[in-house]
Amino acid sequence: MNMKVYEIGTQQGLSSLRAAERPALQPGPGQVVLRVRAVCLNHRDLLMLQGTYGPRRPETRIPVSDGVGEVISLGDGVQGLSLGERVTCPHFATWLDGEFHPRWFAEDLGISRDGWLAEQIVVPADALVKVPDSMTDTQAAALPAAALTAWNALVEVGRIKAGDLVLALGTGGVAMLALQLAKLHGARVAITSSSDDKLATARELGADFTINYRSHPDWAAELLRQTGGDGADIVAETGGLATLATSIAAAAPNGRLALIGALAASPADGALQLQNLFGIVGKNLTLRGITAGNRRMLQAMVRAVAAAGMKPLIDREFAFDDAAAAYAHLKTGSHLGKVLLRVHQY
Repeated sequence: MNMKVYEIGTQQGLSSLRAAERPALQPGPGQVVLRVRAVCLNHRDLLMLQGTYGPRRPETRIPVSDGVGEVISLGDGVQGLSLGERVTCPHFATWLDGEFHPRWFAEDLGISRDGWLAEQIVVPADALVKVPDSMTDTQAAALPAAALTAWNALVEVGRIKAGDLVLALGTGGVAMLALQLAKLHGARVAITSSSDDKLATARELGADFTINYRSHPDWAAELLRQTGGDGADIVAETGGLATLATSIAAAAPNGRLALIGALAASPADGALQLQNLFGIVGKNLTLRGITAGNRRMLQAMVRAVAAAGMKPLIDREFAFDDAAAAYAHLKTGSHLGKVLLRVHQY
């Protein structure tokens, strides 16, 4: 019996994605085989196909780091799991708890080991987190990568509490999930975009302050104007060098800046200047790089999302056979929230 998969191919761009067939998976000791139900794409999935996400990977690598599946086979020694249970796991499959370490990159789903864009996936049983019956596949599929990164930024690093002001940059997957998770914790949220329509949707999801950064190039000043002088206690910084200086200006004293990505193009003047150093020191800011999160964090987030009934924003849903179209849609940058593929329909 074979299964359908997608491979990253020659990594020359979106056209490199290719469909293939492989034998059905068998679990080794301590492993579990899952039938994949749904997956969500992330920006790094685009970079993988372009060959710009670290070193080039084997052409047969199966991509994608976000997903949910059901247990269909248990390896020797696996306990506490039953056939048919729905589960998910962090994309660093061996980072179960504790501090980050670069060694976790060796077991990165969709990057250094095969990921979710297949009918089946094999993962270490210890990494799995059970999905509550009250949570849909759509809710669960968006959690292991983008949402877990946002959770780490807000909860673990940001020490979020009710009444805090969270600033999220843009309206991509991480930013929108940061908005939703921040509101779950009773925080105020400011969010930026170049689209007034997207900002309107953000307000529907609970954003307290919205800023069109094309209309307001100095969006730090606009944030302070709208909030009566309140800077951001936590910044989910997804732009990189192109936005970091303005994020520093937008931060409140003792603010926490979670450096998540580099989605904005960096202009020649995007590098930090001396005055930014004064801003960091003068405000006593914390700048912290965020590299996803561990199983303990994912389990805590799953419980919180289920208890609150939070529904991650899904921009569009594609069939498994339309994976190339899903990638193409993500690349346009027109999406608001997550792009989902339904692998097995139930």
